[in-house]
Amino acid sequence: MDMGLERLSNAISDMGNLAQDSVMRAIQAYAKGEQITQQALDRARQLSTLSNEVEELAVELLARYQPVASDLRYIKSCLEIAYGFSRFGRYAYDIAQVLEIFGDVSLCDRTPVEELSGRVTQMIQTSVQSFRTKDTKLARSLRPEDDLVDKMYLDYMKQITGDKTISVKCALASTLVMRYLERIADHACYIGDSVVYIVTASKI
Repeated sequence: MDMGLERLSNAISDMGNLAQDSVMRAIQAYAKGEQITQQALDRARQLSTLSNEVEELAVELLARYQPVASDLRYIKSCLEIAYGFSRFGRYAYDIAQVLEIFGDVSLCDRTPVEELSGRVTQMIQTSVQSFRTKDTKLARSLRPEDDLVDKMYLDYMKQITGDKTISVKCALASTLVMRYLERIADHACYIGDSVVYIVTASKI
Protein backbone atom coordinates (compact mmCIF):
# COMPACT_ATOMS: atom_id res chain seq x y z
CA MET A 1 0.00 0.00 0.00
CA ASP A 2 2.73 2.46 0.99
CA MET A 3 4.61 1.82 -2.23
CA GLY A 4 1.45 2.39 -4.25
CA LEU A 5 0.73 5.68 -2.45
CA GLU A 6 4.29 6.80 -3.13
CA ARG A 7 3.86 6.04 -6.83
CA LEU A 8 0.63 8.01 -6.81
CA SER A 9 2.30 10.95 -5.10
CA ASN A 10 5.20 10.93 -7.56
CA ALA A 11 2.81 10.83 -10.52
CA ILE A 12 0.89 13.83 -9.18
CA SER A 13 4.14 15.73 -8.60
CA ASP A 14 5.23 15.03 -12.17
CA MET A 15 1.88 16.31 -13.41
CA GLY A 16 2.24 19.43 -11.30
CA ASN A 17 5.63 20.23 -12.78
CA LEU A 18 4.41 19.72 -16.33
CA ALA A 19 1.18 21.64 -15.78
CA GLN A 20 3.00 24.59 -14.26
CA ASP A 21 5.54 24.66 -17.08
CA SER A 22 2.79 24.39 -19.71
CA VAL A 23 0.90 27.42 -18.44
CA MET A 24 4.02 29.53 -17.99
CA ARG A 25 5.20 28.66 -21.49
CA ALA A 26 1.83 29.61 -22.98
CA ILE A 27 1.81 32.94 -21.16
CA GLN A 28 5.36 33.73 -22.27
CA ALA A 29 4.53 32.81 -25.85
CA TYR A 30 1.51 35.11 -25.86
CA ALA A 31 3.60 37.97 -24.50
CA LYS A 32 6.27 37.44 -27.17
CA GLY A 33 3.90 36.67 -30.03
CA GLU A 34 5.22 33.13 -30.47
CA GLN A 35 3.14 30.39 -32.07
CA ILE A 36 3.38 27.27 -29.86
CA THR A 37 -0.03 25.74 -30.47
CA GLN A 38 1.26 22.26 -31.37
CA GLN A 39 3.66 22.20 -28.45
CA ALA A 40 0.88 23.24 -26.08
CA LEU A 41 -1.42 20.57 -27.54
CA ASP A 42 1.24 17.89 -27.09
CA ARG A 43 1.65 18.85 -23.45
CA ALA A 44 -2.10 18.93 -22.87
CA ARG A 45 -2.34 15.42 -24.28
CA GLN A 46 0.57 14.29 -22.13
CA LEU A 47 -1.15 15.64 -19.03
CA SER A 48 -4.37 13.89 -20.03
CA THR A 49 -2.47 10.62 -20.38
CA LEU A 50 -0.85 11.09 -16.98
CA SER A 51 -4.25 11.83 -15.47
CA ASN A 52 -5.56 8.55 -16.87
CA GLU A 53 -2.57 6.74 -15.39
CA VAL A 54 -3.27 8.29 -12.00
CA GLU A 55 -6.89 7.16 -12.25
CA GLU A 56 -5.84 3.59 -13.10
CA LEU A 57 -3.38 3.50 -10.21
CA ALA A 58 -5.98 4.89 -7.81
CA VAL A 59 -8.56 2.29 -8.87
CA GLU A 60 -5.97 -0.45 -8.42
CA LEU A 61 -5.18 0.74 -4.89
CA LEU A 62 -8.86 0.96 -4.01
CA ALA A 63 -9.62 -2.51 -5.34
CA ARG A 64 -6.56 -4.21 -3.87
CA TYR A 65 -6.35 -2.65 -0.41
CA GLN A 66 -9.81 -1.17 0.26
CA PRO A 67 -8.25 1.78 2.12
CA VAL A 68 -10.10 3.78 4.75
CA ALA A 69 -9.68 7.08 6.60
CA SER A 70 -6.62 9.12 5.61
CA ASP A 71 -5.47 6.76 2.84
CA LEU A 72 -8.90 6.86 1.21
CA ARG A 73 -9.00 10.65 1.46
CA TYR A 74 -5.56 10.86 -0.10
CA ILE A 75 -6.45 8.66 -3.07
CA LYS A 76 -9.74 10.48 -3.66
CA SER A 77 -7.98 13.84 -3.51
CA CYS A 78 -5.24 12.71 -5.88
CA LEU A 79 -7.90 12.00 -8.49
CA GLU A 80 -9.28 15.53 -8.12
CA ILE A 81 -5.81 17.09 -8.18
CA ALA A 82 -4.82 15.13 -11.29
CA TYR A 83 -7.94 16.42 -13.03
CA GLY A 84 -7.03 19.97 -12.02
CA PHE A 85 -3.53 19.65 -13.43
CA SER A 86 -4.90 18.22 -16.66
CA ARG A 87 -7.17 21.29 -16.95
CA PHE A 88 -4.11 23.53 -16.59
CA GLY A 89 -2.75 21.87 -19.70
CA ARG A 90 -5.98 22.34 -21.59
CA TYR A 91 -6.21 26.04 -20.74
CA ALA A 92 -2.54 26.51 -21.66
CA TYR A 93 -3.44 25.11 -25.08
CA ASP A 94 -6.42 27.46 -25.29
CA ILE A 95 -4.16 30.43 -24.52
CA ALA A 96 -1.73 29.31 -27.22
CA GLN A 97 -4.59 29.14 -29.71
CA VAL A 98 -5.46 32.81 -29.21
CA LEU A 99 -2.51 33.97 -31.32
CA GLU A 100 -3.40 31.43 -34.00
CA ILE A 101 -6.94 32.82 -34.12
CA PHE A 102 -6.20 36.55 -33.94
CA GLY A 103 -2.67 36.74 -35.31
CA ASP A 104 -0.30 39.52 -34.28
CA VAL A 105 -1.44 41.31 -31.10
CA SER A 106 1.77 43.24 -30.52
CA LEU A 107 -0.04 46.56 -30.91
CA CYS A 108 -2.57 45.65 -28.21
CA ASP A 109 -2.16 46.80 -24.62
CA ARG A 110 -1.25 43.55 -22.89
CA THR A 111 -0.75 45.10 -19.46
CA PRO A 112 -4.00 43.66 -18.00
CA VAL A 113 -3.03 40.18 -19.23
CA GLU A 114 0.47 40.51 -17.82
CA GLU A 115 -0.80 41.66 -14.43
CA LEU A 116 -3.34 38.84 -14.21
CA SER A 117 -0.92 36.19 -15.47
CA GLY A 118 1.61 37.16 -12.79
CA ARG A 119 -0.93 36.57 -10.05
CA VAL A 120 -2.25 33.34 -11.59
CA THR A 121 1.27 31.98 -12.12
CA GLN A 122 1.92 32.50 -8.42
CA MET A 123 -1.29 30.65 -7.59
CA ILE A 124 -0.18 27.70 -9.72
CA GLN A 125 3.13 27.57 -7.89
CA THR A 126 1.33 27.77 -4.56
CA SER A 127 -1.06 24.95 -5.45
CA VAL A 128 1.81 22.68 -6.52
CA GLN A 129 3.86 23.53 -3.43
CA SER A 130 0.92 23.04 -1.07
CA PHE A 131 0.44 19.51 -2.40
CA ARG A 132 4.12 18.65 -2.04
CA THR A 133 4.33 19.95 1.52
CA LYS A 134 0.73 19.29 2.62
CA ASP A 135 0.75 22.86 3.95
CA THR A 136 -2.85 23.79 4.73
CA LYS A 137 -2.00 27.44 5.41
CA LEU A 138 -0.51 27.70 1.94
CA ALA A 139 -3.48 25.87 0.43
CA ARG A 140 -5.99 28.15 2.14
CA SER A 141 -4.17 31.25 0.88
CA LEU A 142 -5.43 30.46 -2.61
CA ARG A 143 -9.04 31.45 -1.98
CA PRO A 144 -8.34 35.15 -1.26
CA GLU A 145 -6.05 35.24 -4.29
CA ASP A 146 -8.80 33.81 -6.46
CA ASP A 147 -11.14 36.58 -5.30
CA LEU A 148 -8.59 39.12 -6.52
CA VAL A 149 -8.25 37.34 -9.86
CA ASP A 150 -12.03 37.38 -10.30
CA LYS A 151 -12.11 41.09 -9.53
CA MET A 152 -9.30 41.87 -11.99
CA TYR A 153 -11.10 39.94 -14.71
CA LEU A 154 -14.45 41.62 -14.08
CA ASP A 155 -12.85 45.06 -13.85
CA TYR A 156 -11.25 44.52 -17.25
CA MET A 157 -14.59 43.46 -18.73
CA LYS A 158 -16.17 46.66 -17.43
CA GLN A 159 -13.26 48.71 -18.76
CA ILE A 160 -13.44 47.45 -22.34
CA THR A 161 -17.23 47.82 -22.38
CA GLY A 162 -16.86 51.56 -21.93
CA ASP A 163 -13.64 52.05 -23.92
CA LYS A 164 -14.35 53.01 -27.53
CA THR A 165 -10.65 53.28 -28.40
CA ILE A 166 -9.74 49.62 -27.98
CA SER A 167 -10.05 47.52 -31.12
CA VAL A 168 -12.39 44.52 -31.26
CA LYS A 169 -9.43 42.27 -32.00
CA CYS A 170 -7.48 43.43 -28.95
CA ALA A 171 -10.52 43.28 -26.69
CA LEU A 172 -11.44 39.75 -27.75
CA ALA A 173 -7.89 38.40 -27.56
CA SER A 174 -7.27 39.85 -24.11
CA THR A 175 -10.67 38.77 -22.81
CA LEU A 176 -10.14 35.18 -23.94
CA VAL A 177 -6.68 34.90 -22.39
CA MET A 178 -7.87 36.46 -19.15
CA ARG A 179 -10.87 34.15 -19.05
CA TYR A 180 -8.60 31.11 -19.38
CA LEU A 181 -6.34 32.48 -16.66
CA GLU A 182 -9.37 33.01 -14.41
CA ARG A 183 -10.37 29.38 -14.90
CA ILE A 184 -6.82 28.21 -14.13
CA ALA A 185 -7.03 30.17 -10.88
CA ASP A 186 -10.28 28.37 -10.04
CA HIS A 187 -8.64 24.98 -10.51
CA ALA A 188 -5.65 26.07 -8.41
CA CYS A 189 -8.18 26.75 -5.62
CA TYR A 190 -9.76 23.33 -6.04
CA ILE A 191 -6.31 21.77 -5.67
CA GLY A 192 -5.80 23.78 -2.50
CA ASP A 193 -9.17 22.57 -1.20
CA SER A 194 -8.10 18.99 -1.87
CA VAL A 195 -4.88 19.49 0.07
CA VAL A 196 -6.86 20.80 3.04
CA TYR A 197 -9.15 17.77 2.77
CA ILE A 198 -6.18 15.39 2.74
CA VAL A 199 -4.86 16.84 5.98
CA THR A 200 -8.01 17.77 7.89
CA ALA A 201 -10.84 15.71 6.33
CA SER A 202 -12.59 19.01 5.66
CA LYS A 203 -12.38 21.39 2.70
CA ILE A 204 -13.05 24.44 4.85
